[in-house]
Amino acid sequence: MMRFLATLLALLGSMAQADTMRLAVTTSFHNSGLSDVLIPAIKEDIGLEVQLLVVGTGQALRLGQGGDVDAILVHSKAAEEAFVADGFGTHRREIMYNDFVFIGPKADGAGVKDAITAREALQRIKARNAPFVSRADDSGTHKKELVLWADANLEPATFGAWYKAVGAGMGASLNTASGLGAYILADRASWLNFGNKAGMALLFAGDPALFNQYAYLPVNPERHAHVNAEAATALEVWLTSSRASALINDYQIDGEALFVFNAQ
Repeated sequence: MMRFLATLLALLGSMAQADTMRLAVTTSFHNSGLSDVLIPAIKEDIGLEVQLLVVGTGQALRLGQGGDVDAILVHSKAAEEAFVADGFGTHRREIMYNDFVFIGPKADGAGVKDAITAREALQRIKARNAPFVSRADDSGTHKKELVLWADANLEPATFGAWYKAVGAGMGASLNTASGLGAYILADRASWLNFGNKAGMALLFAGDPALFNQYAYLPVNPERHAHVNAEAATALEVWLTSSRASALINDYQIDGEALFVFNAQ
């Protein structure tokens, strides 16, 4: 704890008046409600005001590439590693994880709840041409969905009208699925915090393929000299601290934890 405080004091001393930063985060993270817990704690602990830009992972990465934010918090490992390899981010730091789940109508006409794997769940949906809502927004959830379809040897470009590409965030997409009685891939945190559950249920989870890691990536100041690198570093120190660990692990809805802290 003393080392943590000493590091923060040194960083905050170098920040001087630069006590505000811009952080691009995913809609799934924001919809979980965790940001409402973390952002005030960050301000209280280290005096840093974090301004959130809530977008999909793809857009968050583009904001980082353009130097429009100081750091990003997203969940698509391959895209994150490419971001760093291309010199747009200084490094990638894993912070916490949860998992993706399949949501659908309680009647479950496609039998998704009886699937053994995520691959089989999607194959069952396709076999029945059951309504399926895709975020189709280049988000981390959308990227994961496409990987899962490919793993099931299925190609969404060949699907018919039952496949609804809505181009929206997690909350809006869940609302669409609820209205249509359709299946959807969601992150567990967004589902637990979703208010319009009538007629819908979590039908499948637990496949290791549905693991969902969130990572923090500071934007490279050598690419964009104006970014607030000191604040981004101070935030990283806080996000990987015991204080953040406790807040993340203790955050629950209806007695169920939404995230697991795993920063090292």
